[in-house]
Amino acid sequence: MHFRVPRRGGRGYLPAMRNDKPLPMPEGGCTCFQIRRAARKVTAIYDRHLAEVGLTVTQWGLLANLAGKPPMPIGAFAEVMAMDRTTLTRNIKPLVASGLIALSPGPDRRTRALALTPEGKAMVRRAYPTWRAAEMEVRDALGMKTTVALHDTLRTSMALLDAV
Repeated sequence: MHFRVPRRGGRGYLPAMRNDKPLPMPEGGCTCFQIRRAARKVTAIYDRHLAEVGLTVTQWGLLANLAGKPPMPIGAFAEVMAMDRTTLTRNIKPLVASGLIALSPGPDRRTRALALTPEGKAMVRRAYPTWRAAEMEVRDALGMKTTVALHDTLRTSMALLDAV
């Protein structure tokens, strides 16, 4: 059974109330909220830099992950990006419309493959310095030790979550 819970302002993901008492939360609060909150802050930094070339960080990620690769079936690319196919399709539409990504028939009649166009490759080259500036801003803010620890934690977390 699905139902909508009304959104409320505040700190997000507050525990539901039962008899006017909050339900118990694990130490540190909701893991999903903490990850998404950090991701929003980091995304804002990358989006600010990439706006100079007219991209969002999501668009940059799609283009950069296609760069230097042969045409890739949408399903395989969705796995690389850890996105579901519907979300990926929605995110590539503006890149296809702007001529940065081409869709072509895939290895069989049921699939379509993605590849960067020459314009897409040029955009990756043009956007790289703005992405790099964002990357360095985040790394400088976190410090090298925290950045390395964060990358290690995220890699380990993804491997553990892939097993779920």
